[in-house]
Amino acid sequence: MLSEILLGGGVATVSGFIGFFISKKITNANFDTYTDLAKAKASAIENEAHMLLQKSHIKSREIELEALKHYESAKERAKADLNQRENDVILKEQNFKRYKQNEEKRIQEEASVSNAKRIDLERNEKSLNSLKKRYEQKIDEAVHAIEHSAGMTQEEARVALLEKVEEKSRGDISHIVRRYENEAKREAEKRANYILAQATTRFAGNFASERLTNLVHLDNDKLKGRIIGKEGRNIKALETLMGVDIVIDDTPNAILVSSFNLYRRAIATKTLQLLIEDGRIQPARIEEIFEKVSEEFEASILNEGEELLADMNIGVMHPELVRLIGRLRYRASYGQNALAHTLEVAHLAGIMAAEMGGDPILAKRAGLLHDIGKALTHDQGGNHIDLGAEICNRYNEHGVVINAIYAHHGLQEIESIECGAVCAADVLSAARPGARREVLESFLKRVTAIEEIALEHTAVKQAYAINAGREVRVIVNASLVNDDESVLIAREIAKEIQEKVQYPGEIKVNVIRESRAVEFAK
Repeated sequence: MLSEILLGGGVATVSGFIGFFISKKITNANFDTYTDLAKAKASAIENEAHMLLQKSHIKSREIELEALKHYESAKERAKADLNQRENDVILKEQNFKRYKQNEEKRIQEEASVSNAKRIDLERNEKSLNSLKKRYEQKIDEAVHAIEHSAGMTQEEARVALLEKVEEKSRGDISHIVRRYENEAKREAEKRANYILAQATTRFAGNFASERLTNLVHLDNDKLKGRIIGKEGRNIKALETLMGVDIVIDDTPNAILVSSFNLYRRAIATKTLQLLIEDGRIQPARIEEIFEKVSEEFEASILNEGEELLADMNIGVMHPELVRLIGRLRYRASYGQNALAHTLEVAHLAGIMAAEMGGDPILAKRAGLLHDIGKALTHDQGGNHIDLGAEICNRYNEHGVVINAIYAHHGLQEIESIECGAVCAADVLSAARPGARREVLESFLKRVTAIEEIALEHTAVKQAYAINAGREVRVIVNASLVNDDESVLIAREIAKEIQEKVQYPGEIKVNVIRESRAVEFAK
């Protein structure tokens, strides 16, 4: 049994060795095959690389030849261009030399001509001096002869002659002076009427009076309660923050925003509209919307001022003045919008200055800035005249602008045509019918004061303020006042009105004196 096992093990071992050698032989045969294949592929790749290298050499040679060809061509063109430029420079030098020679020749000729003229002038001057001396000698001889024959000196004769001429011509001179004064007055009045007619017909501005309240529309009346808020918190926050009065009454689907300040009222109206659209009405949201609207308004007034300045075509202006011009839209005087009034004055002043021979651009600039102080009166103390003059001086505006600011209220004399045009345009804009709206109470007080001033004079029988208080007709007693005294009364009444009454524009005083003779035929 053991022998069988050993025999089997020996057979198995021999079989393993035989198998190992057979597999190794097969593996070596396959390895040789793979090696041959790899060598063949490497040889093919090497041949292909060699061919590509030869092609690249050929291609590079072609590129080199092409580049050399372009270089030679460019070199030839550059050489030809250089030759052309050299020829042009040579030609210009030749032309310049010829021009220089011609100019030198012309200058020499002109110098010789001027020398000849100078010599002639010196000769003529000597001749004139000689003739002048002979003329003066002859005059002296004639004067001595006249003095000897008349028995008086030259000065005595001149004085006597002038006295006689003055005495004889006094009446003629006074008549001529009176005639020319009347003609000048008529021409001045005609010219002034023509200029005013031209200005008013060439500029026709629309007017809409400014109100003291704005109406905010509501979709339903329930929003009124939300605007008021719990215990009135929202409406108190609105009024405190925006500086306006908010009136919530029985008017359906509407609330009123009331304030004399147009700027604050406009911001408040816009803020309320945005809050109503947003729906979140509470103090924090109110403050947020208000700040946003305020910033938008500040930007819009600057843009509006720049657009107006560009439309007027009056040159560059400091941005602060431009912003104040835009802010005039939110300022009113006697119900007239300050910006509309300013633009009207600027256009009228430009037209009138052009008609009178002045500078229309400077007149328009002065008209645009004559009431600029009104944009500051809500924020700063003082009157708009001093504020306007101060800010215009600060930004180096023209002296005519400063003079117009003071002169249109009579605080300075008019110093230029442009300033006079601004003052006339300001009165024309303010005084035309419908331009301004006043409170009835102040209007009645002014009219009553005018009539009382006229009635205080002893010779006055009746006084009537007419034409919306812009004219007063005074009837005097003909037996107590003559024609010359009626002129004096008119002047005194006008002076008192000017001192005691505040009014826009001007007031015309008419004094009427009438004497009647009545008889009856029986």
